[in-house]
Amino acid sequence: MSTSGVPIVRTDEAFALEQDAADPLASHRARFHIPVGLDGTPRVYLAGQSLGAQPLTARDAVDAEIEAWARYGVEAHFHEGATWVSFDEPLREPTARLVGALPDEVSTLNTLTVNLHLLLASFFRPSGTRTKLLIDAPTFPSDRYAVESQLIHHGLDPAEHLVVVGPRTGESIVRTEDLEAAIRDTGDDLAVALLAGVNYATGQVHDVARLTAAIHETGALAGWQLAHSAGNLPLALHDWDVDFAMWCTYKYLCGGPGSIAQIFVNRRHGSDPTVPRLSGWFGNSLATRFRMAETFDPAVGADGWQLSNPPIMALAPVRASIAIFDEVGMPALRAKTLKLTPYLAGLIDAVGGVEIVTPREPAAHGAQLSLRVPNARARLERLEAAGIVADFREPDFIRVAPVPMYNSFHDAWRFVRALSETA
Repeated sequence: MSTSGVPIVRTDEAFALEQDAADPLASHRARFHIPVGLDGTPRVYLAGQSLGAQPLTARDAVDAEIEAWARYGVEAHFHEGATWVSFDEPLREPTARLVGALPDEVSTLNTLTVNLHLLLASFFRPSGTRTKLLIDAPTFPSDRYAVESQLIHHGLDPAEHLVVVGPRTGESIVRTEDLEAAIRDTGDDLAVALLAGVNYATGQVHDVARLTAAIHETGALAGWQLAHSAGNLPLALHDWDVDFAMWCTYKYLCGGPGSIAQIFVNRRHGSDPTVPRLSGWFGNSLATRFRMAETFDPAVGADGWQLSNPPIMALAPVRASIAIFDEVGMPALRAKTLKLTPYLAGLIDAVGGVEIVTPREPAAHGAQLSLRVPNARARLERLEAAGIVADFREPDFIRVAPVPMYNSFHDAWRFVRALSETA
């Protein structure tokens, strides 16, 4: 019996099909385009941790705004049939439910690394002894570049002021107690800790509530990069007292390649107009935005970090996708993850010869398994030829994401059959 309740007693195809027949979310697969091969046959798409599948409703959502542009031109900003000036507003409530926030604590804007810079510009304000930034490793390169450049911008040497907490020698996963110890040891020198909710390379889920509390005990601020968490895990950012967070929408949230990103700013910061920020027109209060005032009047909440008018064509598929997530709900998606991901792990164990780096404990994994595979690059090429879509990350990881919204137990079975045939 697996830890999540799905018995791994059979590794045959019939068992996978039985699980799909009993899956209450199975019908949602038909709401997404599953990539196909040259012969038109659906591939096993397990790359949702990089780019989610396209919702069927995305095309119509974009086409509607193309038509509004043609029909109304600039007037579509305020036209009853388009209202581009507040086009992001319908995302507010469902996004708040998605990440466990108050509606005014979330906003949809820019891209992930741009938002990371904007938020660090506000919340990494080194002074006195508090000059250090703490991150976990392995760190996604863009995050590392951003935090190092922020330190340099403040005249600080990353070699001295960046604290990096990685796995112990010979281990792949960062121990929570090591993160806590590093936070505690940095103490009064710590200004901001920026941690990943889910490590991009290993798939390890960090305990946001526990680590946020540890950061606050030092008097520092807690920031979270949630690119691999949003749409993957239930979140409670407000209740966990997170200070700020940012995430993209093109992975588990299926918003499209390079789609517009989102942020969380805790209400105690977002309601304070004195918090310094890099300001722009659309961060101004909507009540006074179009008076063209020369004095910045920040919008209350996370909207105060907006810069420019939102890209309508990029927002349209995000609205289409998040509407589906809001309808299905993260509790249902998480329930399936806790069956599907361990099922996939059990099949891989039965084949042998592959190390699953992602932790097995239910609280420590989402819908991703990082596999250490001998000759990983060559194996991945053979998997692709067999109709599997996964990805490679240095040094030797093949990452697969059995996304509960549209992946099936049969997808997992097909992947492991192909994996066994590439050995």
